[in-house]
Amino acid sequence: KSSILSRISAARPKIADYHFTTLSPNLGVVRTGGERGFVAADIPGLIEGAAQGAGLGHDFLRHIERTRMLCHVVDISGCEGRDPIEDFKKINEELKEFSEELSKLPQIIVCNKCDVYGAEDNLKAFKKKYGRKYKIFPITAISGEGTRELIEGIFAVLDTLPPVEPLPIEEEFEYKANDDLSFEILDIS
Repeated sequence: KSSILSRISAARPKIADYHFTTLSPNLGVVRTGGERGFVAADIPGLIEGAAQGAGLGHDFLRHIERTRMLCHVVDISGCEGRDPIEDFKKINEELKEFSEELSKLPQIIVCNKCDVYGAEDNLKAFKKKYGRKYKIFPITAISGEGTRELIEGIFAVLDTLPPVEPLPIEEEFEYKANDDLSFEILDIS
């Protein structure tokens, strides 16, 4: 996930070849020119039981509650004996168990590591299982292959969603101009 974030934005998260490298969310601004852009968040990987608080599950899941859509990254290579279809299913079960609203967010699937031996067969099986319900983007983060299509796919989904609602402000401030054009903030709560 961190490799993808570094490819599509100017963010430079820690990238390493071991599980759970990402220990806290990383944000990156994705721009395609002009004023068009979005903020992508790379959250730490979820484990089975995250909805019940396993690992840092609740802390991680809380970070995505205000998102407008999800890009679910799947290691399609199946290396380390993992089943991409089963991994995807388990994480979606965790999302639903944590929050019904979260599980209903628009979601696209990013199938990473398409350059690894065995990925092609796994990708075919994955598309057969989920291709009618979800948009699937095969990519290779290390080379950047497929990332342009991924960004375009994210924008296509974002364009269909309602505008972002501003978050409520918990404190009110009054700005008072001074004669020297400086200002001071008065806490009126």
